[in-house]
Amino acid sequence: MSRSIKAHLSMLGVSVIFGLHYSIAKSMMPAYLTPWQMVFIRLLGAVILFWGFQRFFLHEKVERRDLLMLALCGLIGFTLNITLFYAGLNLTTPVNASIIHVTNPIMVLILASIIIREKVTIRKTGGILLGMSGALILILWGRHLQFGGQTAWGNILVLLNMMCYSLYLVLLKPLLVKYHTVTILKWVSFFGFLFVIPVSAKSMLDISFTGFDWYAWIALFYIIVITTFLVYLMINYSLNVLTPTAVSYYTYLQPILAAVSSVSVGMERITLPKVVAAVLIFVGVYLVTGKTWEKVGNTKYEKRIANSE
Repeated sequence: MSRSIKAHLSMLGVSVIFGLHYSIAKSMMPAYLTPWQMVFIRLLGAVILFWGFQRFFLHEKVERRDLLMLALCGLIGFTLNITLFYAGLNLTTPVNASIIHVTNPIMVLILASIIIREKVTIRKTGGILLGMSGALILILWGRHLQFGGQTAWGNILVLLNMMCYSLYLVLLKPLLVKYHTVTILKWVSFFGFLFVIPVSAKSMLDISFTGFDWYAWIALFYIIVITTFLVYLMINYSLNVLTPTAVSYYTYLQPILAAVSSVSVGMERITLPKVVAAVLIFVGVYLVTGKTWEKVGNTKYEKRIANSE
């Protein structure tokens, strides 16, 4: 199996995990934890897992001049990205948040074209627009949306969260040519946790873990180990091979995977709008990523892999 196919399968897994994360994270707030407490625990868990993994399985040092960029990625991709997401989700709904996240590929395409000179083509732009249309059909069909009061503030925070995540994907791409995924995540998670300590450490004193039931512990395990440790490894691995735009496109698969799971357990039925939405999304996948299934576009990465084998 080629590296490109593995990268696409990795992002497919990320879409499934993120699709479940909306509801799981929402159910934890504020019943068990506040947004600040969620951020602190999640980033602390990430630091422990990434540093422990790197210590036992990989020994790689980074150059001092790259620490500044790693700190910036930690601030944007971990501290701001995760904090804004939880703060926004606490005020808005999972449906609203998923709608706003549909803007991710557009943001990444614009940022990637400016920062790392990723080529913008009619084919790629058309694929993103098709995917966006399909995702919006799935999310909006038959749903009642809320945009007033606190929900509006929540929507703004989620939009800022999406902007940070998009910028993180673009800024991280050059570093992945130089260092192993685990090494990068070790430092990015460390800086992300460092930046969040001053504003969230105090809230940790108010946590009462005695009030946690079995669901809360399972949800916390899912958020820390699956949604943070595993997902960030998968995203960084895919960025080694695919463009930031291709990686971000998988945001559109989250609503379709949620729809498939609902149909499989009998909660929803297959309808014409769902079929049309699925066709639009998968045609978009082909247009955006079709040329990368068999050919890895990053020659520097290919040379680094070849030298290490």
